[in-house]
Amino acid sequence: MSAANVQKLCESTRDKLKVVIDKMEVFLNEHALPQLVVEGDEETVQFYQGFLSDLRHLLVFSEMSYEKLGVALRRATFDESFAQKALYNVYHYGVNNFFYPKNESYSEDGRYAYTGQDAIRFRKKPVRPARDIILEITKTYEDLRDDLIYYENDYLTEKRMQNQV
Repeated sequence: MSAANVQKLCESTRDKLKVVIDKMEVFLNEHALPQLVVEGDEETVQFYQGFLSDLRHLLVFSEMSYEKLGVALRRATFDESFAQKALYNVYHYGVNNFFYPKNESYSEDGRYAYTGQDAIRFRKKPVRPARDIILEITKTYEDLRDDLIYYENDYLTEKRMQNQV
């Protein structure tokens, strides 16, 4: 991939990250565990604890990636290698953590991806604001996944080949 294409991809990725970061920050600033737990059984409390933990981790990974992409774009001379590593990290830590959250409060069901229905399935029926935040940011993370899928395989293969030469 040419340096100009990598730079454009960094710019578009950074813009997309900014959108999801803003949405997650608003949600996390306005919602805490007591506001999400409508019924107080232990299973529900654990569900929302895991949900909030995953969302906070996703926010941190997204913010770190946003900053690294900003560094790559602000440098006087565009460092393609640094930018590619930053894009790989967006995919590896951000996109993967969105679609495969540690606490598995939701997951992607690919069977629904082409039916026009939401592909995200929750382990437990969430309250409306929790459902809405995930569905609001899903499209952006799907776009990021499509844009950065190259970095999951080809980037690592390229790096391994460079180390063997």
